[in-house]
Amino acid sequence: ARRAGVPVCSLNASGANDDLVFDGDACIVFPDGRAVRASRWGSDALVHDLGAALPASTADATQDPSAERWDALLAAMRGYFAKTGHTHAVLGLSGGIDSALVGALAAAALGGDRVTGILMPSRYSSEGSRSDARELARRCGMKAFELPIEPAHAMLAGHLEPHLRAAGASLAGLADENLQSRLRGLQLMAFSNATGALVLATGNKSEYAVGYSTLYGDMCGALAPIGDILKTDVWTLSRWVNANHAALGFAEPPIPEASIEKVPSAELRPDQTDQDSLPPYETLDAIVRGWVEEELDVESIARAAGCDRAVVQRWVQAIDRAQYKRAQAPVIPRLSARAFGPGRRVPIVMRGHYI
Repeated sequence: ARRAGVPVCSLNASGANDDLVFDGDACIVFPDGRAVRASRWGSDALVHDLGAALPASTADATQDPSAERWDALLAAMRGYFAKTGHTHAVLGLSGGIDSALVGALAAAALGGDRVTGILMPSRYSSEGSRSDARELARRCGMKAFELPIEPAHAMLAGHLEPHLRAAGASLAGLADENLQSRLRGLQLMAFSNATGALVLATGNKSEYAVGYSTLYGDMCGALAPIGDILKTDVWTLSRWVNANHAALGFAEPPIPEASIEKVPSAELRPDQTDQDSLPPYETLDAIVRGWVEEELDVESIARAAGCDRAVVQRWVQAIDRAQYKRAQAPVIPRLSARAFGPGRRVPIVMRGHYI
């Protein structure tokens, strides 16, 4: 505008198409640097007489990062449901932070009465997790019911075990944990097929990065709303939602404090925590951010994260090896510079050299 000496009009898309999210922010910029802007995340018309006086200052289009993530995810969810013709969602409620945040998002985007949460406890689920899940549903105005997986787990494990023994294998360990997760996915998909509600997957970017997720289990779904949000940012966003609940349309903070503060756990074996299998999330997220979003090498990530090179090398290898899972993941709304999905095309099978 300054160089040409004329006003420049920028007309931008607003809304979402599959994984792409557009924020609007249409504006008219004048040669002296001042501007008039439409609102972000809306579809309002911007009308201005080019000969009229301008406001004294330029409107600031920047947002708090958590506010921007929230608005982007609402746009992504509303756009996906509207354009596919669906009105209702279903998700598994574990009592943990990820499903709590996705549940709050769904209630805000679609209305709590259009969201169903299904509690699917196993023999390892704590009563605290069940009560936190029920409390989330109450605060968000969601329908919720409990559908334990233990009867199906016991029956299927008993059916499989003799055949596995004959093959020299066993259902112990990870195989049994994944069986439980897949039973949850089976129940969610059955509910979806019977009711027409779309399944929302609740995995975050940190989990998807290193494969800490189960194909056909917790990765079932049409949309993975927080699949481009690192675990540490999930906590930050959840606290922001609670702090700003009234402005977001909630009568009270929607996410139970216990869901935010508890030690993360899949509860698929006795006394399990995420850190039994993963490094601290602060370290893991620094590695994922460096390797995936910033495309740094191992040495640079190790220096930036302040951790040992061997740790970084181990987890970047895990990121690459988990590509086969991500290739089958639900649609992930793209919020970062490099999200998983069409924006990060890498081969599933590769012989990597991590230097």
